[in-house]
Amino acid sequence: MKVVVLALTVALVAGTQVSYAPEFAPGKTYEYKYVAYLLGGLPEEGLARAGVKIESKVWLGEAAPDSYILKLVDPMLYEYSGIWPKEDYRPATKLTSALTAQLLTPIKFEYANGVVGKVYAPEGVSTTVLNILRGILNVLQMNIKKTQNVYDLQESGVQGVCKTHYVISEDSKAERIYLTKTKDLNHCADRVSMDVGLAGYVDRCAECQSRAKYLKGASAVTYVMKPSASGSLILEATSSELIQFSPFNIVNGAAQTETKQILKFLDVKMAPIEPIKADYLPRGSLTYEMGTELLQTPIQLLRISNVEAQIVETLNHLVNLNLGKAHEESPLKFIELIQLLRVAKYETIETLWSQFKAKDDYRHWMLSSIPAIHNHVALKFIKEKFIAGDLTYFEVGQALMLSIQWVSPDLEAIKLLEGLAMTPKIQEKPFLHEIVMLGFGTMIDKYCIQNPSCPAELVRPVHDVIVRALEKRDNDELVLALKVLGNAGHPSSLKPIMKLLPGFSNTASNLPLKVHIDAVLALRKIAKREPKMIQDMVIQLFMDKHLDQELRMVAAIVLFETKLPMGLVTTLAQSLLKEANLQVASFVYSYMKALAKTTTPDHSSVAAACSVAMRILSPRFDRLSFRFSRAFYYDAYYNPWMMGAAASAYYINDVATVLPRNIMAKTRTYFAGAHADVFEFGARTEGLQEALLKIRDVPEDADRIAKMKQAIRALTEWRADPSRQPLGSLYVKFFGQEVAFVNIDKAMVEQLIQLANGLEIRTHGRKALDALLSGYTLKYSMPMLAAEIRRVFPTTLGLPMECSFYTAAVAAASVEVKATVSPPLPEDFNPVQLLKSDISLKSAIAPSVSMHTYAVMGVNTAFLQATMLTKAKVHTIVPEKMEARLDMNNGNFNLQLLPVEGVNTIASALVETVAVARNVEDLAAAKITPILPVETLTWKNITSKSSWMSSSLNDSMVGRIFLLSFPIEENFGKLPIVVLQSASSEILPDNMARSTVSKMKLPRAFWKKLCVATQTFGIKACAEIESHNATFLKNTPLYTIMGKHAVYIKVSPAAGPAIERIEIEVQVGEKAAEKLIKVVNLSEEEEPLEDKNVLMKLKKILVPGLKNRTSVSSSSSSSRSTNSRSSSSRSSSSSSRDVNSSSSSSSRFKSKMIDLIDLINIKSKKSSSSSSRGLSSSSSSSSSSHRSRWSKSASSSSSSSRSSSMSKQELFEMNFTRHHIHQHSISAERTSSKSSAQSFEDIYNKAKYLSNTFKPAATILIRAVRADHKNQGYQIAAYYDKGNARVQVIVANLTENDNWRICADGVMLSNHKLMARFTWGIECKQYNTTITAETGHVAKEPALRVKLAWTRLPEEGMTRYAKWVSEYRSRTAVQYGVNQTRVANEAKEIKLTVAVANETSLNVTLKTPKSTLYKLGVGLPIYLPIKNTNIELDSYPDSWSDKITYMLTKAHAAECSVLNDTVVTFNNRRYKTEMPLSCHQVLAQDCTSELKFLVLLRKDKTHEKNEINIKIHNIDIDLYHKDSDIMVKVNGAEIPTNNLPYQHPEGNITIRKNDEGISLFAPSHGLQEVFYSLSELKVKVVDWMRGQTCGLCGKADGEVRQEYRTPNDRVAKNATSFSHSWVLPGKSCRDASECFMQLESVKLEKQASLDGEQAKCYSVEPVLRCLPGCMPLRTTFVNVGYHCVPLESNLNRLDALSNIYEKSIDLRETAEAHLACRCTPQCA
Repeated sequence: MKVVVLALTVALVAGTQVSYAPEFAPGKTYEYKYVAYLLGGLPEEGLARAGVKIESKVWLGEAAPDSYILKLVDPMLYEYSGIWPKEDYRPATKLTSALTAQLLTPIKFEYANGVVGKVYAPEGVSTTVLNILRGILNVLQMNIKKTQNVYDLQESGVQGVCKTHYVISEDSKAERIYLTKTKDLNHCADRVSMDVGLAGYVDRCAECQSRAKYLKGASAVTYVMKPSASGSLILEATSSELIQFSPFNIVNGAAQTETKQILKFLDVKMAPIEPIKADYLPRGSLTYEMGTELLQTPIQLLRISNVEAQIVETLNHLVNLNLGKAHEESPLKFIELIQLLRVAKYETIETLWSQFKAKDDYRHWMLSSIPAIHNHVALKFIKEKFIAGDLTYFEVGQALMLSIQWVSPDLEAIKLLEGLAMTPKIQEKPFLHEIVMLGFGTMIDKYCIQNPSCPAELVRPVHDVIVRALEKRDNDELVLALKVLGNAGHPSSLKPIMKLLPGFSNTASNLPLKVHIDAVLALRKIAKREPKMIQDMVIQLFMDKHLDQELRMVAAIVLFETKLPMGLVTTLAQSLLKEANLQVASFVYSYMKALAKTTTPDHSSVAAACSVAMRILSPRFDRLSFRFSRAFYYDAYYNPWMMGAAASAYYINDVATVLPRNIMAKTRTYFAGAHADVFEFGARTEGLQEALLKIRDVPEDADRIAKMKQAIRALTEWRADPSRQPLGSLYVKFFGQEVAFVNIDKAMVEQLIQLANGLEIRTHGRKALDALLSGYTLKYSMPMLAAEIRRVFPTTLGLPMECSFYTAAVAAASVEVKATVSPPLPEDFNPVQLLKSDISLKSAIAPSVSMHTYAVMGVNTAFLQATMLTKAKVHTIVPEKMEARLDMNNGNFNLQLLPVEGVNTIASALVETVAVARNVEDLAAAKITPILPVETLTWKNITSKSSWMSSSLNDSMVGRIFLLSFPIEENFGKLPIVVLQSASSEILPDNMARSTVSKMKLPRAFWKKLCVATQTFGIKACAEIESHNATFLKNTPLYTIMGKHAVYIKVSPAAGPAIERIEIEVQVGEKAAEKLIKVVNLSEEEEPLEDKNVLMKLKKILVPGLKNRTSVSSSSSSSRSTNSRSSSSRSSSSSSRDVNSSSSSSSRFKSKMIDLIDLINIKSKKSSSSSSRGLSSSSSSSSSSHRSRWSKSASSSSSSSRSSSMSKQELFEMNFTRHHIHQHSISAERTSSKSSAQSFEDIYNKAKYLSNTFKPAATILIRAVRADHKNQGYQIAAYYDKGNARVQVIVANLTENDNWRICADGVMLSNHKLMARFTWGIECKQYNTTITAETGHVAKEPALRVKLAWTRLPEEGMTRYAKWVSEYRSRTAVQYGVNQTRVANEAKEIKLTVAVANETSLNVTLKTPKSTLYKLGVGLPIYLPIKNTNIELDSYPDSWSDKITYMLTKAHAAECSVLNDTVVTFNNRRYKTEMPLSCHQVLAQDCTSELKFLVLLRKDKTHEKNEINIKIHNIDIDLYHKDSDIMVKVNGAEIPTNNLPYQHPEGNITIRKNDEGISLFAPSHGLQEVFYSLSELKVKVVDWMRGQTCGLCGKADGEVRQEYRTPNDRVAKNATSFSHSWVLPGKSCRDASECFMQLESVKLEKQASLDGEQAKCYSVEPVLRCLPGCMPLRTTFVNVGYHCVPLESNLNRLDALSNIYEKSIDLRETAEAHLACRCTPQCA
C-alpha cells in the first residue's frame, strides 16, 4: 500500500511541474516586436560612430511538431553615421524596398526544449538575409537544465560553439522566470571566422596573447518568461554583445562594436502562419553561414550590374590617368579593378584578355591585377596563356610569384601548380621551374594551416622527386626538392628527409654536405607543427660528434627554434663542457648567451632555461676570437603595445678562416598577438676564398701527384680530405617561405663571362645607344597590392563584422631622353670612342608614387556597409628636367637643371579616420563622418602687424606664433624658418581662468609650417603639418591615430628675381680661365687699410702702453719643430692663454672688446712671444702659476701604472724625429735654422694668392642663371704651382660686392711632409686653420704625425660641438680600451701621432688641448710594407693587386714553428716530442687530394740537426745545415746563397735570404712562407688552407682540443704518439735514407683482463719500432690504446697489422718506442 501511495505522489508532482523551456502552442501566432542595433567606434561620446538598425514585427508559430515558422512583418533597415549620440538613424528606404521580398519570406526551423535545430528556407532567400534571421533565432536558443539553476556548457549559436554560463531564478509571486546567459567569445570550442591573407605568413603568438589581448568579445542575454505547465512564454529578451579590437592591446583603449537586440512580446493571434508555396531547402543550422562576405571590399561598395563593362571602364580610367604619372586615387581604383575581376567569370576574363593583350598598357594592368583574384582562376589563366605563348618568361615569372602570394589555398590550386611544374615549357627554364616548385610547397603549407588534417598525398610528388634524384645522383634536384618540403612543412615529409641525413640512412653518407644542410633546414617548418618529434631527431644529429661541425651547428639552430624545454637546454650545456670542437662550443654558447637576454614572450621559457645553462657553462668561451662561429640574437618587445621586433644572425665557420663558411640572418616582427618572420637570407661561401687566391694553373700531371703520394704512401691509414669545391649559394625568404635561391659554381661564372663578352650583349648595347640618339620616351606604371588581410566573424545580430587591412600602391614614371654625339659614331664603333666625343643629353624624368593604406572595422555585406575606416594616403612626385654635355677633348662638363612647371606639392601624406554608412541601392546617399567633430578645429587669419600681435598674444590664448630666422653662413644669405603653431583647436576667451583651461579636455590639434629658402638658387621648400587626434581622451597609440593628420611638402620659387635654370659646369685645362665669371683679386695685405687704421686705434685705447712694446716675427706655432721647443715659448703661450682666460671673466662689454683684440691679432702680423707676455697682466701671471700647480697635482695624483704609461708616452712623443728636408730651399738656406713652417711661409709670402700670377687649372661653377642676367651662385677655382708643388683652391660667391671666400692652400714641402692652410671669411682673413702631415721615426720605427692648429674659429656652435665631441670621445675611449689622461697640452692644437710597433700593429697617440689619449699595439688586418715584407714584395714588381693580396694573406696566415724538439702548432699549441733519427716526418702538408705542397722534417743522424724537404709544384727543395752554413738544393742541384733570390719560372715560388735564414714563399700554392735557419724553422700557410693541412703542425682549424690528429683521423692522447704517427717509415735496412724504423701494432706483454676474462691485446695506434734485423739504440715510452680479444681467439700479429687500426680502444697502456736503430750487416 505504501508503494502505491508513493507512486501516486510522484506522478502528481511530475504532472504539476513547471517547464522552463519556451513553448509555442499549435494553431496560434505569437507576435513580437524586434529592434536590433549595431554601432561601431570609440566608446566615448561626442565622437563619430557607424552602425545599423533593424526594426520589425516577428511572428512565430508552429508548423508541425518540433517545427516552427518565423516571419517578419513590416521590416525596416536604418543606417547610422554621425556624432554619437547627437544624431539619429537614417532609414535606408531603397535598401529596405530591395530586400523586402526576402525579408518577408517566412522560414522554418526545428525547435525542441529551447534548442534550435536545422533551418529551412526557400532558394530565393539570400545567405545574408538568412543570417539576419538566424540572429533572431539566436535569441530563442537556450539550453535549460531542470535540475540546476547555475551551470555552464559549450553551446552552439550564431558565433559557433562557445562557453556559455546560465543563471536561472524564479519569482513565484509575480509568476516570472528570469534567465541570464553569457558567452565568452574568447573561449569557443568552434568559433566561426574566416581569415584571408594570413595563412602561411603569420604565426599566432600564444604567449603574447596570454599577456595581453588585441581582440575580445562577450555577449549576454536576459529573458523574462512566464511559466506554464506546458512551457514558458518569452515576454521579453534583451541581448547585448560587445567586441573590442585594438592592435596595441585593448587595455590601452580599443575600438568597439556594440550590438543590442530586444525581442518584446506583443500579442497572440489565434490563426496560424501560412508558409509560402515554395520548396523549403535545408540551409544549415543556427550557426552563421559564410557566403558573400568577400564579394565587396570593406573600403568601398560597388553596385555591379555589368561586370565586363565596368572592368573595361575601370581599365580605361587607370590607363589614361596613370600615363607616366601616378594619380592620387589610382590605388583605390586598382583595388576596385581587382574586386570586379573576382566577381567576373573565367570566360569574361579570357574575353577581356583577348581584347587588350595587344595593348601594352592594358596588358600590364591586367597581369598585375589577375594574380590578386584570390582563387585558382588566376593560376589557371597563367598556365593556359603561358602554354599558348601569350606570356613572356618574365611576365609569367612575375605573375606566378604574385599569384602564389595571393591565391587562396585549395586543392584545385595545388593541382594546378603541380601540373605547371611538370610542364616541359616550365622545366626548360630553371628559374621558372624553381618558382613553381617553391610555390607548390608554399601553397601546401597555406592549405594545411587552414585544414590541419591535410593529407600526405599532397607532398607525395615531391617525395617521388627525391627518390628519382637519388637514383640519378642529381644533387641539384635533391636540393630543390628539400627546399620545397621546407616550404610545405608537412609532417609526412619527415621520413624522406631522414633518408638524406647521416646517422639515419646508409645512403646519406655519400651525399654532399650541402644536401645534409638543406635537409636539416627543411625541418624548421615541420618543427612548428611537431616540435617534440623534431627535437628527438635533431638532438641526435647535434650529439653525433663524428658529423661535420657545420651540420651540427645548423642542427642547433633548428633545435632552439623548437623552443627547447629546460631539460634539453641543460643537456646541451652539459655536452658543451666536454665538447672537443670549439667551433660548435662557441656557436652554441653564444646562442644560449644571447637567448638568455631575450624579452619576447614566445622565448620566455627558453630564456629562463638558457639563464640556468649559463651558470653551468664556463665564461672562458667568451675568450674565443671572431674566427670561431657565433650566434647573435637581439630583440625588443613592449608589452603594453603588443609590439616588438627581433633579429638573429648566425656566423658559421668550419675552420678559423677569415671568411666564414655560412652566414644566415633573420628578422621577426611582433604585432597584435602574432609574429611573422619577415625576411631571411643565407649565404654559403665554401671554397670561395680559396678560389679567389690560390694559383689558377696548378699542373695536374700524374708525375707530380705520384711523387707526393709516393712520399706519404707509408703513412698508416692516411686519408685525404675532400677538396673544397668553389661554391657560393644564396637564398631569400619572405614571411617564412623561401622564394628564390641560386647556386653559384664555376660553370655558372663561366657562362656569365661568356654572356658578357658575347655578341648579343654588344648588339643590345648598340640598340640602346640608337634609341638614345633617336630619342627615347617611356611612360610606365606599376600597380601592386601589397597587403590584404581580412578577418570576418559574425555578431549576434547575424551581420558579419570585419577587421581588415589593405595596402595598395601605384608607381609611375615618365622618361624622355635624347642624346647627340659629335662627330657621329660609325656602325662598328668601339665604346672607347665615346670618351673622345662631344656628348649632349637632354632628359625629363618624373617618378611618382601613390599609396593607400586602409584599416577597417565594422559591418561589410554585399549590400550594406557600416564601418570605422582609417585611411592613409601618400603621394609623391619628384620631377626633374636637365640638360648635360660632356666634352672630354676640351675637358668640359656642363649640367643644367631646368625649372619644372605645374608641380608645387612634391609629397603629401594624409591619415584620417571616418565613420562610413552606405548601401548598394543608394550610393549617392552614403554618409562619411570624421571621427572628431570638424567644428572644433578653428583657425584665425594671421597677419604680420605688430599691433595685432600685441593685442592677441596674451596669457590666456593658447595659440602661438613663432618666426625664426638664422644665418646658415654669414654673407651667404639667410634661410628663414617660419613656425606657426597652435596648441589647441579653439581660441579661448580672455576672461577664462587658467584653472578652467587646465581642467577642460580639449582636442589636441596643431598646425605647423616650416619653410626653408635659399636665395642663391631661388628655391623655397615648406613643410605643413596638421594633426587633430583623440589623445585628449586617452594618450595611447590608438587614440593618437584616431583623427586627421596631414603632411605636405611643397617646393616653389623663392621671393626675388626669377631663376631660369641652375647650372653646374666643370672646365679643366687651358680653357679653365675663360670660364671664370668673377675675377677674385685678393689683397696681399692681411687686412684692408681702412679697417687696419680703425682697429689699431681701438687697440691703443683698450691696451694702454701698446706703442711702447716691440714685436718680432716668429714662426707659426702650428709648424714649429719639436726639437726647437723651449720653456719660454711654452710660458709665452700659457701667458697668452691667461689673457683670454682673465678677460672672459670680465663684463660682457669688455669680453666683446677683447674679441676685437683677437681679431686684430689675426689680421695683423704675428707678434712674438715677448709681445704676448707684454699683454699679460699681473693677474695672468698668477693664473699661470695656478695652472702650473694644477698640472703638477694632476700628474702626482695619478696611479703608478698610469704614471709609468704616461712617462713612456711622453718619451714616445719626444723621440719623434722628422724625415723632412725642405726641398724648396737653396743649400744656403738649408744650413740655416729655418723651420719647415717658415719654409711654408716663404712660399706663401712670395705669392699669397696664385690667382694673381697663375691661370686656374680647373674651374667649377655652381650658379643660378637669373632672368636679369646677374650672377648668383658659387665659383670654385683651382690653381697649381708646379715649381713649388703647391695647390690653391678659392671658393667665391658670385654675388656682386660679396667678399666672403674660402681659400685652401696645400704645399708638398718634401716627400715626407705636406702642409695645408684653410682660411675663410671676408677676403679669406677671418678664420684660419693649418693641417700638417709629416713622416718620421720613433725609436727607429717609421711614424706619421698629423697636426691640426687654428688661430680663430667661428664661436657660434663650436663650443657645443666641441663638448659633444669630447664626451663622445671619452665614451668611445673607455669602450675600446684607450688610455686617456687630463693634461694641459698646446692650446689650439690637436696632434695625432701614429708609429709602427711592428709589421702588424701601431702605437697611436692623440693630443688635444686638455687631454691625451693613447693606445699601444693597435692591431692591423694587413702586414705593413716595411722590413722583410717590403723586400718580399719585390717579387710582385708590376701588380699592386698582387702586393695587397700578399700583405693580406701574410697577415692572416697560420704559423707553426720548430725549435729543437719543441713544436708550436698552427693552432698555437706547444708540445715537446722525441723525434726519431734519420726518418722523415710530415711537418705540414696539403691534406686534400690536390696535394699542393708537402713539407718533410728530418733529424740527421750525425749532428742531430733538423733538415727539411719541400715538395711543391713540380720541384723539390732541400734546406739543410753544412758546417755553419745553410745549403739550398732545388731538384738536387745546389744553389749558392749568393745567387738568391731564386724565382721559379712558372709556379710563383720565390726563395730568398731572410735575416739569418732562408725563406720560401708560395702563397698561391697555400704556403705563405717556410723559414729555415740554424736554430729554428717556421711554416706559414695561407688563411684559405686552414682546416686542410695535417702533420706535426696540425690542421690549423683552431681546434686545440683535437690537436693530436693522426693520419687515420684519430686523436692521439699524447704528443709523442702523435708525432710518431707522422713518421715516414723505412723500406728496408738497406735504405739509403738510413731510416731503419717502421710503424707497427704491438702486443701488450702483460696479462690483461676484459670483462672478467683473460685477453690478449694489440695496439690500435702504431708504435715506432726498428726494422727486422735492426736493434734499438735509443728508446722512449709512449701511451697507446689497445684493443683486446679473448685469449683463445685466433687473432695474431699479422691479422693485427691488417685491420687492427680500425678497432675500438679497450684500454690504454705504455709501450716502448724506438728512436734510433742500428742494423746488422746480415739484415735483409
